[in-house]
Amino acid sequence: MTHDPTHCPAPVKAWLAMPMEESAATAVERVRRAQDVAHVAVMPDVHAAGDACVGTATATRRLVYPSAVGGDIGCGMLAVAFDAEADALRDPSRAGAVLRLLGERIPAQRRSRRNVMPLPQDLSHPSLVSAVRDEARLQLGTLGGGNHFVELQVGEQGRLWLMIHSGSRAVGQAVKAHHLARATVRSASMLALDTATDDGRAYLHDQEWARAYADANRRAMAEHAVAAVKEALDVDVDEGTTIACDHNHVRAEQHFGGTLLVHRKGAMPADAGLAGVVPGSMGTLSYHVEGRGVADSLRSSAHGAGRLLSRGACRERFTRQDLRRQMEGTWFDPRLTDALREESPRGYKDVRSVMRAQAQLVKVVRTLRPVLVYKGR
Repeated sequence: MTHDPTHCPAPVKAWLAMPMEESAATAVERVRRAQDVAHVAVMPDVHAAGDACVGTATATRRLVYPSAVGGDIGCGMLAVAFDAEADALRDPSRAGAVLRLLGERIPAQRRSRRNVMPLPQDLSHPSLVSAVRDEARLQLGTLGGGNHFVELQVGEQGRLWLMIHSGSRAVGQAVKAHHLARATVRSASMLALDTATDDGRAYLHDQEWARAYADANRRAMAEHAVAAVKEALDVDVDEGTTIACDHNHVRAEQHFGGTLLVHRKGAMPADAGLAGVVPGSMGTLSYHVEGRGVADSLRSSAHGAGRLLSRGACRERFTRQDLRRQMEGTWFDPRLTDALREESPRGYKDVRSVMRAQAQLVKVVRTLRPVLVYKGR
């Protein structure tokens, strides 16, 4: 696909909780001017992250831009309810037992080589298979770091819920790097692949593999988390309540009367009636929602609260005492107090403002507050 000098900047539709920072606005402008981009939707959790912002959905006709998906391909959410009230976690000893069991059964980084798990379908290229084989097997069922977490929450009726936020670990990063090295189109300082070529089709295949891996990763952790909670609290899970979604991917969809490749980077699908999960920051409210299917948003919504401060800025601004104050009422491992300053709730946008800004995009079905958070070291 050759460069089209007549390409006009794509239209941008935005739902904002606050004005965009200059770095984010610059990135959105770069994406809308990139070749083959047909439409850009900006979510209220938008923030700068590389060539394309987190909190955006970008539609193209033929090109795929790996940076508009990001490296944590398939990152997303899983939620499921227990047949129990959250009051079961008021007892410090029982909460401590849950945290201990979660730490034993859901590693942050790698599993023992004697405890590896099966993988989803094959990748497209032998060199990529070689690059991820060991890490993919050892990391399946692990949480990772950053803003990934396992959280127990209480709904409005007092019911206990599990929520997991995680992604594709090293696999997604390897897929992105492998295909960016083979990209043949450069536009607006971004690299792209043409889906009419073998390389473009291979990227689509491999990012679907990474999505499947991320989904399998969440489900493996959910199985271990449910077993831990059942052992500590003697409660059962209600499988019929499961909600699963991801917010980093590209796929062909019907929009504006034709087929477009919709790249979502920190943006959740929000088709009419589709169930989704919008987490807050650690220690704040989260929401179960249904999409409203708004066309101009590319049937998408925010994927969470969205960062307000960088991790470094959080460490500079918030002390251990600040974190403990912000986490009041939520159990967490006190040994991680210093490390978790990077994920301080006040380092994120107010998720209530985000939800108000996207009231046109999703309907709130359930509001939940955290009672216990497990995060990796």
